[in-house]
Amino acid sequence: MSTGLWLVLATVALAIIVLSPLPALAASFQPQRPPAGTLPWLSVRGGQIVNSQGDSVILRGFNDDALLQSGRAPLPPPLTMGDALLMRAQGFDVVRIPVSWSLLEPRPGYFSRSYLRQVEAMVALCARAGLYTVLDLHTEDFGVAFGGTGAPSWLTLPALPDWHFPGVPSAWQRHLSPAVNADLAFFWLYPNWQRLYWQAWRVLARPLAGDSAVAGYDLYNEPHPLPVPPGIFGPRILFPFYATGIREIAQVDPNHLFIVEGNLFGDLPTRVDRLRAPDLVYSTHLYAGSLIGGSFRGRSSPLRSELIQGLSEAAQIPAAYWTGELGIDHRLPGATSWALTEIALSDQYRTGWAWWQWDDPAGWGVRTGHGPVDRAWLDTLSQPYVQAAPGRLLSMGYSTSRHVFTMRFAQVPSPAVADVAWPANLPQPHLDSGCAQLAGAYPGGLWVRISAPNCAVTLAP
Repeated sequence: MSTGLWLVLATVALAIIVLSPLPALAASFQPQRPPAGTLPWLSVRGGQIVNSQGDSVILRGFNDDALLQSGRAPLPPPLTMGDALLMRAQGFDVVRIPVSWSLLEPRPGYFSRSYLRQVEAMVALCARAGLYTVLDLHTEDFGVAFGGTGAPSWLTLPALPDWHFPGVPSAWQRHLSPAVNADLAFFWLYPNWQRLYWQAWRVLARPLAGDSAVAGYDLYNEPHPLPVPPGIFGPRILFPFYATGIREIAQVDPNHLFIVEGNLFGDLPTRVDRLRAPDLVYSTHLYAGSLIGGSFRGRSSPLRSELIQGLSEAAQIPAAYWTGELGIDHRLPGATSWALTEIALSDQYRTGWAWWQWDDPAGWGVRTGHGPVDRAWLDTLSQPYVQAAPGRLLSMGYSTSRHVFTMRFAQVPSPAVADVAWPANLPQPHLDSGCAQLAGAYPGGLWVRISAPNCAVTLAP
C-alpha cells in the first residue's frame, strides 16, 4: 500500500466518522460481585473510589512492567514477593501492571494460557502482600513490530515505510515513523482492529471477574489523535471506543473499575463527553516538567495546572479521578523537588497515583534490574496519606521537614476507623486530637479511630 493511497483511505474514513450520527455513550449493566477475598471490592460512588464499607479510597503505588514485551527485548526482571512486601511496608497499596497484547495473543485467535497464568500469578502475589492491582493492556507506538509495545507483530499494515532519522533517539524514531502512525490511524478509524482489541480484553478479564484484589482495568494507554484532529477524536472516536469496550468487557466481568484515559498529550485538554457507565474512573498521566530532559525549574504552577485539568475533565464525564502514571528520572537536577511537589499536590487534591515505575534501567525506578533498591529515592516517594477515609476527607498534608501529618474529616458516621499509610522508615507517631485515637498498626499503616462527625487529627514523632 502506498503512502498516498493510505492517506486517501484515511481521509475517506474520517469523513464517514464525522458525518455519521454520534453513537450512544453509555454502558448499562449490574455488577455481580461474589464475597471479597483478601481485599475489599472497590467501586465508584459520588465521584470517589470507595470500598465495600463506603469509605473513600486513595490508591498510590507503582507501575511494574515485568510482564511487558517491548519490541524484541527480553522481559524485565519479575516482581518478587520481597518487592511487593517492601511497597506495602512503605505505605503503598496498588501496582499498575502493563500487560502485553502481543504475548497474550501471539498468533491470530490463539490466546496464551501460559501468559494468562503469569498475569494471574502477579495479581495473586500482589494480593498476598496487601496490594491492589490495575491491569493495563499497554500500548506505546502501536505494537512490537516497530519496537514499541501493544499489538502483536502479525497485526500491522503492509508496505508502509518505517523511516529512521539520523541522530534521533530510538523512542522518537518510533513516534515519527509513518508505518507506526498509519497503524495507529487504522486502529482508530476502522472498527475491525478495535474488535480484536476488545476480544483480547475479554480473554484477559474473564478469569479475574471474581477477584476483589483487582482494582480495575485501564482500557487503553495514552491514546492520541494524530492524524485525527483532537476536537473530532474525543467525541467521535475515543469515547465511543470506550463505551463499546466497557460493554464488551462487562459481558464477562462487570465487577471492576473501568479506567479511561485522556489524550496522551497531557498538557493539552482532552475533549471529553458524558460517558454513562458504572464504576468509571478517568486517568491522566502527569509528566509536566519531567520529560524531554526535565524542564522543571521549581515552579509548581505547571504541575498544578496539569492536575486540575485532569480533575476538571473527570468531573465533566463524570468519573472518579486517578493518575495512572507520573514520574521523573531521579538522576536529573531538581528531581526530588519535582517529586515532592507532585506528592504535595496529590495530597492537596486527595488523589491517587502509580509512579512510573518500580524497576527501570533508565533512572525512573527505585530498582534497576536485579540491583538493590534505591532506598533514598524510595523514602522520598514514601509519605503518609489516608488510604481509606470514613465520611468526607476534607484535607490531608505532610511536612517532610517535621514529619508531621495532618488530616481533617467531616460527616463521619461515628465511631469509624480511618486507614492511614505510615511508611516503615518513619518512627511510630503520637496522635494529637480530641476526637480520635490510635486503634492499631500493621506494616506500612495505622488505624485511627474517629469518634466525632467532624474531626482534625495530627500525627507526629
